[in-house]
Amino acid sequence: MEKVVVGLSGGVDSSVAAATLHHQGYDVIGLTLWLMKGKGQCCSEGMVDAVRLCDELGIPHHLVDSRDVFEQQIVNYLVSGYQQGVTPLPCSQCNRAVKFAPMLAYAQQHLGAEKIATGHYARIAQDAHTGRWQLRRAIDLSKDQSYFLYDLPQELLAASYFPLGNQTKAETRRTAADLGLHTAAKPDSQDLCLIEHHGSMQSFLDKYLAPTPGDIVDTQGRILGQHDGVHHYTIGQRKGLGIAAPHPLYVLDIDVGRNQVVVGERDQVHQPDCEVKQVNWVSIAPPSAPIRVQVQIRYRSPAVAATVVPLTDPSTPATGARVKLVFDEPQFGVTPGQAAVWYDHDLILGGGIITARNQAAMTEVNP
Repeated sequence: MEKVVVGLSGGVDSSVAAATLHHQGYDVIGLTLWLMKGKGQCCSEGMVDAVRLCDELGIPHHLVDSRDVFEQQIVNYLVSGYQQGVTPLPCSQCNRAVKFAPMLAYAQQHLGAEKIATGHYARIAQDAHTGRWQLRRAIDLSKDQSYFLYDLPQELLAASYFPLGNQTKAETRRTAADLGLHTAAKPDSQDLCLIEHHGSMQSFLDKYLAPTPGDIVDTQGRILGQHDGVHHYTIGQRKGLGIAAPHPLYVLDIDVGRNQVVVGERDQVHQPDCEVKQVNWVSIAPPSAPIRVQVQIRYRSPAVAATVVPLTDPSTPATGARVKLVFDEPQFGVTPGQAAVWYDHDLILGGGIITARNQAAMTEVNP
C-alpha cells in the first residue's frame, strides 16, 4: 500500500483529493501547513476543518509550523517587490518554496512517504520517450491552476499527485456530498490568503511600508495628481488614481527612483514584447532556438500567440535563464513581477517572471 501525504487547507478541493486517494486504497496522511495566524484558507479556520476531515476519513493528521518560512519566502518577497515598483505573484513562489518542497521533505524525513498530493486542478504525466515529467492543464479549464505550478521542478512533479485534474469542480462537490464530507458546501476562497487575512493588498502593504507621497505625472512629466506610495499601484491600473481627466488614464510605469507614477492613455499600456527571467522549462528541455507558443501573462487572461526567444544558453540554471516573449499582437498591462507561462495547447512548456517591458511607448517618460 503506497503512502501518500496530502496537503490539506480545509477546503473542499483538498478534502476530496484526500478522500479520493483514501478510497482508492492509498495509505493517506493529512498534513496542514500553518502559514499565519487568523482567518484565511490556510490558517486557523482551515486547520480546524482539516483536522475534522481526517477524523471523518479515519486518517492521521499532522500540522507543520511554516510561519517562519512563509514570512521569509512570501511576505518579504512581496514587500521587497512592491518597494522596487513591481507587482509580485506570490502563488507560484509559495507552491514551490513553501508548500511542495517542504511537504515532500517532511513526508520523506518524518512520515516515511515518497509521494505528496494536493487539490490543485492540473494534470501530471510522464513522457514515455524522454522520461520527463509533464504538466498539463486540468480538464476543467475554468478551474485550471497549472499557471501557478509552472515553477515546480522535475523532482517535485515526479513525487506529486493531482487527483482532481481529470474532473470538474461540480464533480468535486458532488463527490464531497456523496461521501458526506463536511466541506462539501464550503465556499471557495476568492482571494490570495494574504488578502483574506488583511482585507486587501493595500492593507497588508501598509503594515510594512510607510507612506511615501509623490507625484502622478503624464508621459511628458507634467504633474497631474499625487499619490501616497508607489506600492499602491500596478501597470494597467485605471481605478483609484484620483485624477480628473477628459478621458480614462492608466498606469504606464512606476518610477521608484523619482517616486512617480506615470499615467497615459490605454493604447500606451499595450506592449509588443517583454523579457522574462528565472525561466523554468517544465515539460520540455530548454530549447536553443525560438519556438511558437500560447502564453498567459496573468492567471485570468486568455492565452495568446507569441514567440519565445531564448536569451541564455540552454544549460543555464533556472535562476539565471532568460527569454524574450514577442507577442503576435501587443498585449495590455504586461506587468513586471507577474508570471508569464507558455503552453502548447494544454501542455505547459515553461514559465518565468516578467522583468522588463518594451519601452517603445515610453520614450517620452521623464526625458
